[in-house]
Amino acid sequence: MKAKRPINPHIVLALAILAPGAGHVAVGAQMRGLGFAFFSLLLALLCWHTTTPETSFIGRSALGLFVWALSIPDAYRIARIRYEVWRHGQQVA
Repeated sequence: MKAKRPINPHIVLALAILAPGAGHVAVGAQMRGLGFAFFSLLLALLCWHTTTPETSFIGRSALGLFVWALSIPDAYRIARIRYEVWRHGQQVA
């Protein structure tokens, strides 16, 4: 029996870059993706309200952007591992 082909890791990478948690949702890790999205938003809002209006947009949302940046390689790693396990199984069979 052939296993279902997992989503291409490069597509997951693109989704993770577009929105926090989107790459995780694409690979089937919905709760992990929701956690990244929630904490990205929460920390961005916290940072926004604790900085002065003179601070740049990047500075005002730095913590949320940091969590978003952490989610990108995490989603790609999960997708790449699943893809390579599937590919190895195809070569053995």
